[in-house]
Amino acid sequence: MNENEKIEIQSATFERLLKHLDERKDVQNIDLMNLANFCRNCLSRWYREEALKKGITISDPKARERIYGMPYSEWKEKYQK
Repeated sequence: MNENEKIEIQSATFERLLKHLDERKDVQNIDLMNLANFCRNCLSRWYREEALKKGITISDPKARERIYGMPYSEWKEKYQK
């Protein structure tokens, strides 16, 4: 596997993870934290931090929107218990 293929596979895996989380809105962040020691907010922070390493600035709200698939405030209102 070359580096480009590796990056494409990692990207597809990340997209699949986001789709899975989007399909499981019933799973709360606290559930993820208790079971896996990370949550959607962690993913958004990691996303923002990795962008910064590449010299790309992404605001926290925009990073969360990428992970949640909508503005965080909207997700909280609709799905947070």
